[in-house]
Amino acid sequence: MVAEPANDPALDPTASPWRDLAPGSVVDGFRLGARLHRGGMATLWEVSHPQHEGPLVMKVPLLRYGEDPATIVGFEVEQMMLPRLSGPHVPRFVAQGELTRRPYIVMERIEGPSLEARAAAAPLAADEVIEIGARVARALHDLHRQHVVHLDVRPENLLQRADGTVVIVDFGLSHHDELPDLLAEEFRQPMGSWPYIAPEQLDFVRDDPRSDVFGLGAVLYQLTTGALPFGDPKTVRELQRRRWTDPLPPVSRRADCPPWLQEIILRCLEVDPVRRWPSAAHLAISFEDPRQVRLTERAARRRAAGLGKRLRRRFAARPALARLDVTPRAGVARRQIARNPIIVAAVDPAASTGALAEALRATVRLTVAGHPGARLACVGVLKTKVVGLDDYTDGEGRNLHLKSLAALKAWAQPLALALDEGQVTFHVLEASDPAAALVEFARRNGVDQIVMGARAASALRRYLGSVSARVVAEAGCTVTVVRA
Repeated sequence: MVAEPANDPALDPTASPWRDLAPGSVVDGFRLGARLHRGGMATLWEVSHPQHEGPLVMKVPLLRYGEDPATIVGFEVEQMMLPRLSGPHVPRFVAQGELTRRPYIVMERIEGPSLEARAAAAPLAADEVIEIGARVARALHDLHRQHVVHLDVRPENLLQRADGTVVIVDFGLSHHDELPDLLAEEFRQPMGSWPYIAPEQLDFVRDDPRSDVFGLGAVLYQLTTGALPFGDPKTVRELQRRRWTDPLPPVSRRADCPPWLQEIILRCLEVDPVRRWPSAAHLAISFEDPRQVRLTERAARRRAAGLGKRLRRRFAARPALARLDVTPRAGVARRQIARNPIIVAAVDPAASTGALAEALRATVRLTVAGHPGARLACVGVLKTKVVGLDDYTDGEGRNLHLKSLAALKAWAQPLALALDEGQVTFHVLEASDPAAALVEFARRNGVDQIVMGARAASALRRYLGSVSARVVAEAGCTVTVVRA
């Protein structure tokens, strides 16, 4: 029998199996470059491999003897989850090592910065907060559609590609609808970064996508005011206070905070998930035109809740352990997204009356009625010239954009009467290619269904192709085409 080498660090229970790593080391064909980061739970190394295009990064957990068991389980969760994720909002998975021998994950290296630097520079201009908020909300919705709730939304975990696309990293605390929730099964403590986690996470609820909406609200509050909405709690007692207290309204910290921005942030930070934005997609589309955000008393607040309201909330907030329920709830994240779809009614502003417009309205009415939590976006495209200067007024001197917006609102008026004011918004896109503009709007805003009309056939339409046919072919969502 041949003895194992005595100096094998993997057999040393007092040390990490990676204690001898250094630039130039080779692990399973991956050559290590510079050490990029050493944190409390893992070390990140720049790596290269002849069979994998770079840049790449290797994440190596700290699995020393006596290490927090949650670190080990969290790494196991990330190893299970990352290979299942895809798209521009997550790092591309490359390889992983066996947990019991040489644990690591190799993934695409996102070379852009995280939002940590922007948070440190806060308060930021409202326009920048809008842009960041919209991009993060789109990234979260893409994650939620892949059955994942991140549960640790904070600036350090939000990276940016060169084109500004937000990439979400660090899935060690996340929940996946279709995978065992090892953290919920093994631990009974709040998981996540305490300044950002939602109140229901204190009750061990880990499968609600609206928890990530709360986390994003905390990030938006920080970017807007330069402060954390609930401070930086150091004890569970301090952490529990967010179950019955409100943050100071942003305008009390920053006098020029627009009312609509305060409305957006405080709605994200509601204690009850039902009172938040129903999905990250609903939040993202609100950033398309914040002036259409329906203002409530949140927008006018100048101080936090009074003592009486806090006492009533505290009395109603039962201890987390008293109502702990670890019964598996398969598919909760998926159902929450399905109950609150984004539906686009694509309306030609130049043909907003007549038989086709009426048929389109009837179909949209039935579609929305089947989804009480839906957000209806009425979208029209103002066609611009491919070459040459555009005319921005009609023959009577009226602004064409405003004229198109008025036509959209007139078309939707019978629908809007049956919906809450915040459920319907209006968007006039200016583009030389209406089909491409609609497809891009749907992609950018996580649209679930487009309902649009199709005009009667003609020789020219048969030759050039119709807008509806192109949208059906190119859109990454359900498309319903209506004819008169």
